Amino acid sequence: MKILIAALVIVLAFLQYELWFSENGVRQYFALKQAVNLQEQENLALLQRNQTLAKDIKNLKSDKESTEEHARSDLGMVKPDETFYQIVGSSKG
Repeated sequence: MKILIAALVIVLAFLQYELWFSENGVRQYFALKQAVNLQEQENLALLQRNQTLAKDIKNLKSDKESTEEHARSDLGMVKPDETFYQIVGSSKG
């Protein structure tokens, strides 16, 4: 009977070691759970960014005013009958 109890204690100790300290143990589980949560947050931010870009693409394809606004603000374009003025502030330094 003592041998059986000793064997069971050894098996229990081994299983506890495997549970807490092995590569697939509780520590690894919580680390992976945290990594998954961080990845889900990043995916959500990227999804929102993609939705915004999709709206911008739709506007650029369908709306002439959006295309003109993009050309003026991002590309610095002006219409042929317009005059471009750039005001440069004085730098005090």
